[in-house]
Amino acid sequence: MNRPSHCIEELTELLSESSIVHGDKLDRVTSYWDSTPAVAVALVMPRSSEEVGKVLQICSKYGQPVVTQGGMTNCVKSADPLPEEIILSTEKLNKIETIDTVGGTVTVEAGVLLQTLQETCVEEDMVFPLDLGARGSCTIGGNVSTNAGGINVLRYGMMRNLVLGMEVVLANGTVLSSMNQMLKNNTAYDLKQLFIGSEGTLGIVTRVVLRIFPKPQSCQTALLALDKFEDVVETLQKAQHQLGGTLSAFEVMWGNYVRGVTGEHGHTAPMSREYPFYVLVEAEGSDTTSDEERFQRLLESVYQSSVIADAVVPKSESERLSLWKIREDFESILEPEPFFLYDVSLPIIAMDDYVSGVETTLTSKWPECEVYVLGHIADGNVHFFVRPNTDADVGHVHEVCDEVLYQDLKNHHGSISAEHGIGMEKKPWLSESRSEAEINLMKAMKQTLDPTNLLNPGRVF
Repeated sequence: MNRPSHCIEELTELLSESSIVHGDKLDRVTSYWDSTPAVAVALVMPRSSEEVGKVLQICSKYGQPVVTQGGMTNCVKSADPLPEEIILSTEKLNKIETIDTVGGTVTVEAGVLLQTLQETCVEEDMVFPLDLGARGSCTIGGNVSTNAGGINVLRYGMMRNLVLGMEVVLANGTVLSSMNQMLKNNTAYDLKQLFIGSEGTLGIVTRVVLRIFPKPQSCQTALLALDKFEDVVETLQKAQHQLGGTLSAFEVMWGNYVRGVTGEHGHTAPMSREYPFYVLVEAEGSDTTSDEERFQRLLESVYQSSVIADAVVPKSESERLSLWKIREDFESILEPEPFFLYDVSLPIIAMDDYVSGVETTLTSKWPECEVYVLGHIADGNVHFFVRPNTDADVGHVHEVCDEVLYQDLKNHHGSISAEHGIGMEKKPWLSESRSEAEINLMKAMKQTLDPTNLLNPGRVF
């Protein structure tokens, strides 16, 4: 029996013509990071949780593996399809169902774009605080499945902190609905936490209840230049003490990164490009006058103590956005390929030595290697863009970079993934951050919820 063929026949009977594509009609790239044409058995685009359940019932019947895709911006190949898999896209699960401004919740389907949700909440004078550079492409389901973080983790936490309820479809097609809308619900196991950050390996997220917050009435931003990492740490401590709960972002960019994304082929540099460190600090509050005074006192404090070497304070929203583009728009450092992207986390006090060690080791192996570093840092997160600039075999170079970035993390009590997940990319290194007992328990959970290994097989483990 030709299992894929029979499976597609039943899926075609189930779904409308516009909701299934197979054969030569599969016109889709592998991912945002890989523009090669995707190869898969078929692409299905269900329109409801119930339809997702019926799709998985059919796939379970034929032992047909499924990979779930949202915005296709995943950085660790969690959603890159394999030739023997069916792609289940959440793109047609794209409704914002309800917004409760009193209770502070919004109910959405998994395929809603992050930016669409943000803009819709603003129209109601509310905010959904999760924010990251891929906001225009990434989906809420993908954010849940990877436990996304982004620039506001310092104040609001990661996705795990923002999810109240969830509807998820299990591998056998069971629709598990727990659309809780309360902040406090202590009734036995909190099952949603099993699926947040599980990268689609335990179930397919279809609907979510999220926390939203009143829109801040004030916003203060500054770009600071600093000479030493110790000054970065001191500035963070001062900001946390003097700004209190209004501090929403503290983004650090190493000098090489700023020089790489500004200048002739990048963004306009708002100050000298020769400083070792740059910090983009932002605070949001409810009282414009007092918030501005508090922010100004912070800047005066760090300037008078000679912690900062220079500062730029935007005078308009367009100037503020231009500063954020330096942090978020890094296209100019992605060419020429290959480049390798890393996100790690470790204690702040260990970051300077760790980053310096990575840069020294990589440039000693390949003298033309370029290393660009930035991070949310207040939550321990550092991102690396590594472009080796060598003629050596790409696969070998990637393996060496992995070793340099990951092997020393355990000594610093760090993690190989701060927010991007494991996928297929980091799978060989999972034991650097998780014990054997932890991994065995994860595998037991996978076996319980997906005994025939149909959902995102080969990811994470």
